[in-house]
Amino acid sequence: MSAAQTAVRLAELLAAVLFVRGLHDLRSPRTARRGNLLSAVGMGVAVAAVTVQVLDEGGVHPLALLLLLGGVAAGAVAGVVAARRTRITSMPQLVSLFNTVGGGAAALVAVVDASGGTHGALSDLPLSTSVPVGLDVLLGAVTFSGSLVAAGKLQGVVPGRPLTFPGGRPASAALLALAVAASVALAGGWWAGPALAVEALAALGLGVLLVLPIGGADMPVVISLLNAVTGTAVAMAGLVIDNTVLITAGALVGASGAILTQLMARAMNRSLLAIISGGFGTGDAPAGPAGPRDPTAPARVRVVTADDVAVQLAYARTVVVIPGFGLAAARGQQALVDLATTLERLGVTVRYAVHPVAGRMPGHMNVLLAEARVPYEQVLDLEGANRLLPHADVALVVGANDVVNPLARDPSSPIGGMPVLDADAAAAVVVLKRSLGHGYAGLDNPLFDDPRTSMLLADAATGLDGLRAAVDALAMPAAAPRRAPLPS
Repeated sequence: MSAAQTAVRLAELLAAVLFVRGLHDLRSPRTARRGNLLSAVGMGVAVAAVTVQVLDEGGVHPLALLLLLGGVAAGAVAGVVAARRTRITSMPQLVSLFNTVGGGAAALVAVVDASGGTHGALSDLPLSTSVPVGLDVLLGAVTFSGSLVAAGKLQGVVPGRPLTFPGGRPASAALLALAVAASVALAGGWWAGPALAVEALAALGLGVLLVLPIGGADMPVVISLLNAVTGTAVAMAGLVIDNTVLITAGALVGASGAILTQLMARAMNRSLLAIISGGFGTGDAPAGPAGPRDPTAPARVRVVTADDVAVQLAYARTVVVIPGFGLAAARGQQALVDLATTLERLGVTVRYAVHPVAGRMPGHMNVLLAEARVPYEQVLDLEGANRLLPHADVALVVGANDVVNPLARDPSSPIGGMPVLDADAAAAVVVLKRSLGHGYAGLDNPLFDDPRTSMLLADAATGLDGLRAAVDALAMPAAAPRRAPLPS
């Protein structure tokens, strides 16, 4: 083995170690930044190793080398630009587009390698190659088209509500059967070329039909699932071209994505089969202008002003903030932190309760709060928040809906059994929302007309700024002395 080959093997091992360590660090918000950096460095090492390997093999046409280096440079620039320009509210769309690129690239690697004569004629591929090729094309094509549809739904290009039509499920089953049959034909060497083309087309159609019926309520799980499928497709591509780094990285992404998908489904108390079957939840409904209460709303809904809420907050001992996608959409995270800082100066204990499926992708709210530099120790998970909420004076719900819906405790409800944040267990509840509209699940929320609930109808950022100003006005020397906060 030459020195270059030895260096490549060591680099592949280093990249694998960095991937594993990075994934480990992503478990906690405290170490997530380091984990992301380690994973990025690992990918850089892997790309450099592949480049050295290609150059060491010799016989590389200058144009091919130029394309390789140009592709690396273009991808790096595109990634940096996309990451810097994408708002936190659009991050789910970006993740879906990255899934699209990953799945499509993995499928193309298998197709090009199998069709390029590397292993002989396409009809003479050994099973050790033809089986991974078939799986790679199936999974990669499904991810490519499915992720495109998911990104379109999230962006509003495709309606976010479940899109179903008569015969949709039988058509999906037929496309799956056709893709599997074509994969078997490819493995057996029967009409290998046409079989590969049929499999790719059937898988592309299957991806579209699988994601179209899925509504906004299930979108966080779908993003995680597609990510897992992308990882598995990448691992299959690694088997096709015998690349250790692709196998390792793909297996890690596939396994972690599958685990996360299961955890997300459990957080919604829905089986993965029910989620894939679709037909649940709504998409983004255009928000009406924030302002006075909707005259069609039930009379028992109590709408208040910022000054009313400021009194509740300023004289509370403990306030638990429950953020939702409305906070992200209004870019109100900094206004929220400013309000919390003002309350803390008055001796109020402020904590943040994050539901596992709050927002539109796993960890969405955690990233949002970290971006506003909320101390990690103040952020509570579902279990910790529900232990604190019965002792809280005020639960401040900002732009959230389904994750605090008491209907989840009714087994007959469509969200029956879904673990929710027990906002109604607090002494008082304040809901800051643009309107009394539905959440992604498309269900009414009885919390809004609870006698202990006050509704502040406003855009999250505007409402939070107004609350901070009102609390500041109370924080005068004449204000009553603070009570000791409850222990966290």
